[in-house]
Amino acid sequence: MTGTQRTDDSLARALSAFRAGDPVLVHDFDDREGETDIVYPARSVTAADVARLRNDAGGLVCAALSDDAAEAMDLPFLESEIDHPAAGDHDLAYDDRSSFSLPVNHRETFTGITDSDRALTITKLSEAADAAVGGEYDAEDFAADFRAPGHVNVLRGAPGLLDDRRGHTELGLALAAEAGVGPAVVVCEMLDDESGAALSTDAAREYADRRGVPFLDGDRIVDSLA
Repeated sequence: MTGTQRTDDSLARALSAFRAGDPVLVHDFDDREGETDIVYPARSVTAADVARLRNDAGGLVCAALSDDAAEAMDLPFLESEIDHPAAGDHDLAYDDRSSFSLPVNHRETFTGITDSDRALTITKLSEAADAAVGGEYDAEDFAADFRAPGHVNVLRGAPGLLDDRRGHTELGLALAAEAGVGPAVVVCEMLDDESGAALSTDAAREYADRRGVPFLDGDRIVDSLA
């Protein structure tokens, strides 16, 4: 089997997993963050999935929304909303800017941090993004359904996705768009329990093989979908 065939097979497996509501592991680039995220289509996330992200990944659970959905709901980039000197120089070693928007809870949650609360917020964000892209949901609707600050960090994708930026936000949203599962995904970095650093790529691949989860490198996604 050629490298191209393996790439095509990996992408096909990833898209099939997304359509079934199952996770995919995505490694971005060694010269960027050098991290592997567990990525889910947001519409299908359950409390058990949030628990898996906590236990098997361990990073920050974030919901990434497409730019057009975020624009329709008037969701800003967080750094532009913080009136504090700490936000004045957002110097990042791995990118030109952060994708963070508002951290939110759905208004039907209690504390917002439990697995069930976060799953509810995530699935409701997916529903809101679907409606916003369809022109049926705006900032006032969002404010009626969500409160900020909260426990699910919203990420705003770049307008041109992989043509503009190549973070996990855009890689995950590009997969979702290709799979036809809506403009929202959940991403969470995989961390090493012993070192506390990002999980090595080899260890992430071993996890993927052991759990039967598709693994994709960012450059392969870019080559296929950009």
